[in-house]
Amino acid sequence: MAVVVLFGSETGTAEEVADKIADVLADHDAEVRDMLEYEVSEIDTDDFHVIICSTYGDGELPTGAAPFYDALVEDAPDLTGLKFALFGLGDRVYEDTFNRGGEIIAEKLVELGAEQIHEHARHDSSSNIKPKAQAEEWARELTGLLVG
Repeated sequence: MAVVVLFGSETGTAEEVADKIADVLADHDAEVRDMLEYEVSEIDTDDFHVIICSTYGDGELPTGAAPFYDALVEDAPDLTGLKFALFGLGDRVYEDTFNRGGEIIAEKLVELGAEQIHEHARHDSSSNIKPKAQAEEWARELTGLLVG
């Protein structure tokens, strides 16, 4: 089973997190892909997908994730059998919309038949925890779930 590490970003932090997660999951043929360049038709339900998505504005998807999401809505592919994990980026200062970008993507994937596994990581940019450090720890936990 290959691992697709798919990121949607506004400022580049999600891409840095994706690279760190791919490093941790290197034994699983992890490949980093930008949502801006990833076609919905490329989704292989046999691959495990790790989604990294920031939140922008008032709880919206970042520019780097919006076209992918729009394609999911428009094409509505059957994602039955797809398993994914989610690492969200946000700022707890925005209480009502904290990490909403990742939630939007996850909700759509589940609606289309995918199954979310592992804890939804929610990085808080207001904390002292660096996003790549949290991502590394989270990805190490995820590694145990990818056996098989």
